[in-house]
Amino acid sequence: MKGKVLSINISEKKGTPKTKINPGVLIEDFGFEGDAHAGKWHRQVSLLAKESIEKSKGLPTDGLCHGVFAENITTEGIELYTIPVGTKLRVGECIIEISQIGKECHDGCAIQKLVGKCVMPREGVFAKVIKGGKVFEGDEIEIAED
Repeated sequence: MKGKVLSINISEKKGTPKTKINPGVLIEDFGFEGDAHAGKWHRQVSLLAKESIEKSKGLPTDGLCHGVFAENITTEGIELYTIPVGTKLRVGECIIEISQIGKECHDGCAIQKLVGKCVMPREGVFAKVIKGGKVFEGDEIEIAED
């Protein structure tokens, strides 16, 4: 199972859409440099597939909405939410470990106000950074062999 990175996104505040950057720097056991969600916890990095975004009616699917669901990495070609917790993924030169699938949304979220029903609670994936480094648009994503 392989996919690719379409976009790397960060934000200064939680609960807001993220802004596209390229490259992004992943810091071991922390998350993306400069991202509000980074820290010493289990949801250091969030991923959402383009295929999941396309399920949200009324949003453009041409890249304009990458980061709108507050995902750090927008992917293509890999069904993220079917990958078991504990699985390690190679993203470019980095290694991340799936730590959670889906999440509970909070009321009053700026993202929910912008897009309506959010796909992150069902199909968003969260991970911890095992090995840091740079992540570029176009990098491959694949299950890492131990």
